[in-house]
Amino acid sequence: MDRLVVAVVQAGSRLFDTSEMLRKTLDLIRAAARQGGEVIVLPEAFLGGYPKGLDFGVTVGQRSAPGREEFRRYWDSAVDVPGPETDAVAALTRELGCHVVVGAVERSGRTLHCVALFFGPGGLLAKHRKLMPTGAERFIWGFGDGASLAVVDNGRARLGSAICWENYMPLFRTAMYAKGVDVWCAPTVDDRDNWQATMRHVALEGRCFVLSACQYLLRADLPADVHPVQGEDPDTVLIGGGSVIVSPLGEVLAGPLRDGEGILTAELDLGELARARFDLDVTGHYGRPDIFSLHVDERAKEGIVLCDHGDQPPCPPAAQ
Repeated sequence: MDRLVVAVVQAGSRLFDTSEMLRKTLDLIRAAARQGGEVIVLPEAFLGGYPKGLDFGVTVGQRSAPGREEFRRYWDSAVDVPGPETDAVAALTRELGCHVVVGAVERSGRTLHCVALFFGPGGLLAKHRKLMPTGAERFIWGFGDGASLAVVDNGRARLGSAICWENYMPLFRTAMYAKGVDVWCAPTVDDRDNWQATMRHVALEGRCFVLSACQYLLRADLPADVHPVQGEDPDTVLIGGGSVIVSPLGEVLAGPLRDGEGILTAELDLGELARARFDLDVTGHYGRPDIFSLHVDERAKEGIVLCDHGDQPPCPPAAQ
């Protein structure tokens, strides 16, 4: 019980083809489970797609009709949570008895969100919405709130997630450390070499295992009628991978994986968590609550709450 086999999946997500991506997601989860994966992580926006190189016709102060149509296709590719796609993944994790974290694009009301979805033997367990879309992602994705700072206990370790550049948010990391995350799941599309330093830093700072799953995406993975800024050569690499597994003392256990799709696995010694926390716990014995404090608001921030009072209690107060 002091060992946990984890798997990190590196693969590309074809845009505007959700049914194919669901099939690929299920196949990759099965493949990772066959390699012993008890906790499996897939990349950011894997279900729904990451539109690397697209601009959706946006310039400052102006949008274009073709860009709106491109967004309409992207909207149609997103998934409902819960919905048919999440039901299919939930059925598979029930069958396999494993835990899975999948990056997805969630369609909620009239807004899209980048999310990390947690599945396990109990089905769909939790959802984390990316708090701060990065750069031009703000054209297409809404903001998450504190209600989805999800942590899932699988009975042996506590799983949490930070999506891509959320890993650069010190206060977010601190809040998640305070929740006792043991296995830090980082779905991403950041393929830069310095991402490796970030993952090792998070592992060292949080004294947790880090599982970073990045896409490996080629121009050929995009439809022919979509024109990324990187060019039209089918072999052009849009997202170059770099998936990695890191120990709580910053040791690289597997990866980084480059130059193609694949699955990384590692057997984690869960005893390493206590050994690493012996001399550093940034929200415990190494913290200074007499000097520093952090308030985390975990209320859902719904801008509009529609109430039909009737015989029901009054509406809750609007979030401040």
